Amino acid sequence: MSLAPEILDTFQRLLAEAEAAGEPEPTAMTLATATPDGRVSARTVLLKGADPAGFVFYTNTLSHKGRQLAANPHAALLFLWKRLRNQVQVRIEGAIEPVTATEADAYFATRPRDSQIGAWASIQSEELASREVFEQRCAEFDDRFAGGPVPRPPHWSGYRLRAERVEFWYGMPFRLHDRHLWQLRDGRWSECLLYP
Repeated sequence: MSLAPEILDTFQRLLAEAEAAGEPEPTAMTLATATPDGRVSARTVLLKGADPAGFVFYTNTLSHKGRQLAANPHAALLFLWKRLRNQVQVRIEGAIEPVTATEADAYFATRPRDSQIGAWASIQSEELASREVFEQRCAEFDDRFAGGPVPRPPHWSGYRLRAERVEFWYGMPFRLHDRHLWQLRDGRWSECLLYP
């Protein structure tokens, strides 16, 4: 199900305001994942796309987050923009699906070469003996792809969160916050207010 136009419009307006307000990393979002038995993990990733289909980010699919998403394809995102008014948060929950290979290839091609090499060299989330070992792996892959484009590694791709709940949380004085929740129920989006 696509995002309601009002949700996407509000999100894109707030993201633009955060950029204009000088947020250091306006596309940074906390990504929370969980194992099937409910052990939760969170980290910061960067939003790389938002459209009616959902919210997109990229990573090593064999990483800790990738393994959790494979085992339990549901996640939550949190944006916190401290420079907007009295702070604004956007909370998003939903199902996860992989992006297409075409989408992943197109995005990977836009990354700086060093980031592309790093995607090959990093065995993300695995134990590393020393920084020198990683730097050596980077040098080896740099040599391997010398003189040509760096293809996307088979273990590196993107995910799209298809939202089922989106909350716009506006900070207010005395913690009397203004909270607007959109929920997808029976194929339709509805909006309500929440107590702070």
